Amino acid sequence: MIKIFRCRICGDPYVGYEKPSNCPFCGAHIDFIVDADEWVDENKNVHLGEISRRNLEKALELEMSNSAFYKCAAEQAVDVSCAAMFKALSKIEAEHASVISKLLSIPEPDISKIEISCARSDISNIEESSEREKNASEFYAKAAEEATELRVREVFRELVEIERDHLELDNIQKERLLKKV
Repeated sequence: MIKIFRCRICGDPYVGYEKPSNCPFCGAHIDFIVDADEWVDENKNVHLGEISRRNLEKALELEMSNSAFYKCAAEQAVDVSCAAMFKALSKIEAEHASVISKLLSIPEPDISKIEISCARSDISNIEESSEREKNASEFYAKAAEEATELRVREVFRELVEIERDHLELDNIQKERLLKKV
């Protein structure tokens, strides 16, 4: 029977016969996918301490920059699989920015206004992607440790896992491209 599920991280609904292994919108793992009837918006009205607010603001800048970078990389991509990966990652990073905006109780930023450059080489863009994902993962792990709010800690910890998935994807794509040469 077809059901409606929602992601506990981003809140977006998913319609399917079973839970997806990852949220198709933000990349959260299956543990964060619940039946729509069970979903509660945990990103509203979170009382933030100074450290978490500062870390979330930095995370918002990081996610906006990464989304813009991936959009550029998708437009420059020669390989169709790389173009698809970069396009998906741009959307996922934009969804992360949306989640962070909700936690900060601020309007969602307009990422389309951010101009960022990228390479004309898929390999170079994958290498930059890996560096961006590694930096994000390290920052989010630190931010999770510093967070005193359970929700903020939970979101940062899941962002670490999502960014690690992206690193793995980068490695797979890079190996695939190098074999083609």
